[in-house]
Amino acid sequence: MGKAGKRRRKASAPSGSKGPAKSTVDVIKSNPFEVKVNKQKFNILGRKTKNDVGLPGVSRSKAIKKRTQTLLKEYKEKEKSNVFKDKRFGEYNTKISPEEKMIKRFTLERQQNFGKNNIYNLNEDEELTHYGQSLAEIEKLNDIVDSGSDTEEGGTLSAELTAAHFGGGGGLLRKKVSGDQEAEEEEKPKSRKELIEELIAKSKQEKQERQTQRESALELTEKLDNDWKEIQTLLVRKTPKSEKKDKEEKPKPDEYDMIVRELGFEMKAKPSDRMKTEEELAKEEQARLQKLEADRLRRMRGIDEKEEAKKKPKHISADDLADGFILDEDDRRMLSYKDGKINIENEEEEEEEADGNEEINDNEEEGEEEDNDHEEDSDEESDAENEEGVDEDNHSDLESDLGSEEEGTGNKEQNQESCENKSQNMEEQDQKMEAAKSELPYTFAVPESYEKFKSLLTGRTIEQQLIILERIQKCNHPSLAVGNKAKLEKLFGFLLEYIGELATLDLPELKTIDRLVLPLYNLCQMFPESASDSMKFVLRDAVHDMEEMIEVKGRATFPGLDTLIYLKITSLLFPTSDFWHPVVTPTFVYMSLLLTKCRITTLQDVVKGLFICCLFLEYVSLSRRFVPELINFLLGILHISLPKKQAQGYTVVHPFTPVGKNLELLLVSDKKDLETWQKQNLPLSIVTRLKEMSRTEMNHIRLSCLALCFDLIKKCAALYESLSSFHEIMHPVRILLTQHVPVSEYPEQMQEWYNSALGELENKVKHYTPLVCEKKKPEPLKQYTPKIVKVLEFGRKLGGSKKEQERKRLIHKHKRELKGAIREIRKDNQFLARLQLEEIMERDAARKRKVKELLGSLATQEGEWKAMKRKKRKN
Repeated sequence: MGKAGKRRRKASAPSGSKGPAKSTVDVIKSNPFEVKVNKQKFNILGRKTKNDVGLPGVSRSKAIKKRTQTLLKEYKEKEKSNVFKDKRFGEYNTKISPEEKMIKRFTLERQQNFGKNNIYNLNEDEELTHYGQSLAEIEKLNDIVDSGSDTEEGGTLSAELTAAHFGGGGGLLRKKVSGDQEAEEEEKPKSRKELIEELIAKSKQEKQERQTQRESALELTEKLDNDWKEIQTLLVRKTPKSEKKDKEEKPKPDEYDMIVRELGFEMKAKPSDRMKTEEELAKEEQARLQKLEADRLRRMRGIDEKEEAKKKPKHISADDLADGFILDEDDRRMLSYKDGKINIENEEEEEEEADGNEEINDNEEEGEEEDNDHEEDSDEESDAENEEGVDEDNHSDLESDLGSEEEGTGNKEQNQESCENKSQNMEEQDQKMEAAKSELPYTFAVPESYEKFKSLLTGRTIEQQLIILERIQKCNHPSLAVGNKAKLEKLFGFLLEYIGELATLDLPELKTIDRLVLPLYNLCQMFPESASDSMKFVLRDAVHDMEEMIEVKGRATFPGLDTLIYLKITSLLFPTSDFWHPVVTPTFVYMSLLLTKCRITTLQDVVKGLFICCLFLEYVSLSRRFVPELINFLLGILHISLPKKQAQGYTVVHPFTPVGKNLELLLVSDKKDLETWQKQNLPLSIVTRLKEMSRTEMNHIRLSCLALCFDLIKKCAALYESLSSFHEIMHPVRILLTQHVPVSEYPEQMQEWYNSALGELENKVKHYTPLVCEKKKPEPLKQYTPKIVKVLEFGRKLGGSKKEQERKRLIHKHKRELKGAIREIRKDNQFLARLQLEEIMERDAARKRKVKELLGSLATQEGEWKAMKRKKRKN
């Protein structure tokens, strides 16, 4: 056995009784045979040394320790904003001892306090005084009178002190004099009244002296000012304004200064009220319309607002003392006497007037009879009174007769006036009621069916129809109730159907349809999904009708005016520039089918086809999408405007045919019609009036269609000028215009339209750029000369310039550092993963422990409950 084995045995064997026995772990740590040493043969400058001394696994433990100090702390402080940082001196410096840290901290604290609080620091060297006496001596309390001393002078107080503090004002009654004068003469003390009078006299004297001093100072200042003005006029000579202007002209303010002054005087922005939400605005609008509707109903029933307000009881609190009570009407009656008795006629008349206001159907004759009865009663009363009081008044009977006659005539006039006023009020009230009935209601419910919706709008003007639709939307806004959204979604379909019905009339109301597009657009913005569904349903029906017609007749015809208007409304409600849209894309396909499947047999078909061409240009104005059906249709329109002899040498596409009865559909041979034609717009309503027109009007429409075709060709040339295949696309149209169209036979206005279209085509053809091959660097020819490469010793890198060697060295270093960084990142991730796993396991163990405790407690409770139950059974 070698020496190494003996050493191992000695290290592992117990040391006997001498000293405590070491553990096996300490022995292994101190075993020199387990120590790993990497020797370094040569010390080379700039090279990283790899030699290290230590036990196996020591480097790993160091790395873990370092990660716990750095990475673990960052992981625990993750997502925490507050961090405690110890900024004391030398807290994280391990090279300084604790005593040095404390001394240094103390000195720093003294230095900081010395600089700031040196002014207020009370040093021992400075002597502080109070009224010239040292505070140190005062604190010794040498002057305190000792009450317990037996000396004669110690227990006595001076006369002045007793008079000042304990005399109760008695000191004022004595005159203060010196000790010699007291000994010489003793004056009598003054009374309190005398002292007060003396004090008042002194104060008045002082006040008068101050007043005289103030007046004398004012006089002196005025005199000084006057003297100074006289001297100033002698010293200074004022130059006149004219000389000042000549000498010095004020510089005009700069533009910048003027702008700055204007900004200074500008009104500052004031905070405005916040913008109200859509729900708040809808609630306010609904409340406003409901109030207006209530007012309208009140006027329609003939109820006055003022009378209703009076009838309403006002709220009066229990503590109200009715201090501000005011009579609305003066119901008091004048107290009058007639022949020594109270006059009751006025009260009876007023009661009769009130009865007459309540009973509107009473006649004037009844009023006259009542007046006569009252007159007879009054005559009888006056006669009786006259008989009793003859001695008192001699001619009282005559005066009473005259008074009764005057009162009777006055009552008749008042009754007539009251009846006239009542009739006028009734007429005005009837007029107001009729006006209120003729007004539109301010609140509407959403109609549940199309028949109810149609009944709301029929017989109304277009302005009233728009008001009704607007009030329906405002009174039934989706934010006001839960079911309003579904109701308004149905309203879009009703309005769309109503527009289609207006278009199918004998005289289509296109102006009304134009005005109804705005509420339709508002509903589409509120409910885009339901609007798109409604439009797709309409398009689906139109396509289905066209397919059925093709199956039955073998050919399709252009749809009615309502479908054409739906196509126009689609472009207004939905975006047409999208690459794909759920409504516009099917509409686009449907219009292309119309231009290719529907045959042209009448002038009405030509007008509808040109309308669809205009819609196509409107659809693709932004996206610039190429529509071949549009170009083919315009080419066909030119084809049917030529005579049969010239319609050769080119090809036309379906639905146009090179030979047939509809070949010369737009040909006009009458010279008078050609001379009298003037360019006019083709309204859509002309489709329904073509059968009623004369031959001249029909020829004028044919020429207008041809002019519109030239205009559309010009717009197509401007739209598709950026296409690379523009020449090939518009080549058939250009040949037809230049070689086959008889321009000389057309009127001057038509020739102008023709020349503008042809000029647009010829100008755009020259601007396209030809295709050019892409430039490339020419490849050199292959040569057979050998390539010589230096081969150095195996394992060494090829030599090169210093730059190449430096570059390779940096690349190698970068790779090495990158690998090391990746390795460390992986180790960090593994360390964090282990920590997270430990946390999860700890949480799971705690949860299991708690579950076990809960289950155990439940089991014990169950056992106790069963035991109690058994005991009860036994008992």
